Amino acid sequence: MLLSLSIRNVVLIDALDALFEGGLCALTGETGAGKSILLGALGLAAGERADRAQVRSGAEEAQAIAEFELPAGHPAWALLDEAGLVVEPGEPLILRRRLGEDGRSRAHVNDQAASIGLLRSLGDVLVEVHGQHDGRGLMDPKSHRGYLDSFAGHDDKLAACRETWRALAGARRQYDALIAANQASDSEQEFLRHALEELDRLDPRPGEEAELAEERQFLQGAERALGDLQDAQQALAGEGGGLEARLNAALRGLERVRDHIGTGGGDAGPALERASTAIDRALIEFAEAEDALGDAARAFEVEPGRLNEVEERLFALRALSRKHHVAPDELAELHGRLTDQLDGIENAADRIAEAEKAVKAARARYDDAAHALSRSRETAGKALAEAVAAELPPLKMDKARFRVSITSDDDRAGPDGRDHVVFEVATNPGSPFGALDKIASGGELSRFGLALKVALAGDDAGLVLVFDEVDQGVGGAVADAVGRRLKRLAAKGQTLVVTHSPQVAALADHHWQIVKSDDGKGGVRTTLVKLDGAARREEIARMLSGADITDAARAQADALMAVEA
Repeated sequence: MLLSLSIRNVVLIDALDALFEGGLCALTGETGAGKSILLGALGLAAGERADRAQVRSGAEEAQAIAEFELPAGHPAWALLDEAGLVVEPGEPLILRRRLGEDGRSRAHVNDQAASIGLLRSLGDVLVEVHGQHDGRGLMDPKSHRGYLDSFAGHDDKLAACRETWRALAGARRQYDALIAANQASDSEQEFLRHALEELDRLDPRPGEEAELAEERQFLQGAERALGDLQDAQQALAGEGGGLEARLNAALRGLERVRDHIGTGGGDAGPALERASTAIDRALIEFAEAEDALGDAARAFEVEPGRLNEVEERLFALRALSRKHHVAPDELAELHGRLTDQLDGIENAADRIAEAEKAVKAARARYDDAAHALSRSRETAGKALAEAVAAELPPLKMDKARFRVSITSDDDRAGPDGRDHVVFEVATNPGSPFGALDKIASGGELSRFGLALKVALAGDDAGLVLVFDEVDQGVGGAVADAVGRRLKRLAAKGQTLVVTHSPQVAALADHHWQIVKSDDGKGGVRTTLVKLDGAARREEIARMLSGADITDAARAQADALMAVEA
């Protein structure tokens, strides 16, 4: 629902702030008062194409702000999420458009910068305008298939068609990929075979390059390390038995001392015991050191020529990885990929045949789903034509005819089927049918839109319907019929109607008058006044009698307002 519209410096309007309510809202006023300017400002805020002529003379920029209340599940929420804009649930949605005198415009959504494209997308799901020159909504042939699908209610058939289309598209992609692979030249096959032979000969393993590099570093230092170890062993051995012999001699001397002094000896006894224990421990550590040095020396006794073998394989791994632009550890994986490629080329004929069968099977399933959808659309099209035909006579269009044209073409095949849907009309007996937006004109176009909207009677929660002079050129019972249909549409939400018909205005739930007056500076200004009670009665009487409002006109206005829709 449109909550408010704020306008600054748009054509004749310097400043206007209007609050709106739900139900049927009538906008009336004398010709030239600025009703079209008001709708133009709403369109500006909703992303319609801007024109620098909309900027009020003498102003630097024009601005239009439209505030909407959105129900849960409204399609605008999905558009906001996709655009990454944050509007908290429960907050109104505020669309703001600023248009400079140079023709450049800027858009904001709840004070967040937005593209004009997003503004227009939001406007498409928020406002639907039916007017003599409006090409959006029902007047846009691109929307007709969607309206017919909504009327038909065949969501299951649409879902089946979309699912089979996705499957068909996937089968086609697989087939095309195999065809492309089959175009490989003999030289490419030769390259693959040669590359695989090299990889087979080398037989690389993941992690092997790091192992070889570590072993190479060890081998390069092994000879020097072995010499140093031998020096260490000789140092331990020494001349004449070395350190071990001297420790053993010392231990034997201590034993002889103990024999001399016996168990006595005072403080010397414990000291001799500590010395003997320390020498025993040193002998044990010395023996362990000798064993460890021997083990280390044996570890450095490498196979002759091993360093050359390691380096040769390491360099071969690195050279092959550079050749194929992969890391050494990825060579094994590369072997698998090249094997699959060569296998795909050598066995392409069989795979292509299988893929072609898959495409044909998917195409058959899609054809069945698309045909079912087409049949459902044809049935719904006839029902919609009958419903619209029933609405035309009360709208003084009993000679007009309406039909839904459905043509199927493989070139249009897609997730929503093959059908091209156009709403067509013939306005006079014997005249040919033509597209709605091309044949109907003036008030006829608006009344066709009204008849269609009533016949479709979809769930338009959150959609603001705008009818611009839908009652043009009609009066009396026809105008009353127009008003009653507008009232029915408004029962589900909010409908704004710009009208010159007192019958329509009298049926409105809310009434605003657009007034043009002298601004006291040699110019004019347009204002919007909410009418209630006596003021509303006076406006409807003016619409009935013209400039000179009579008591009879006032009485007739009372009678119109007393009639319930």
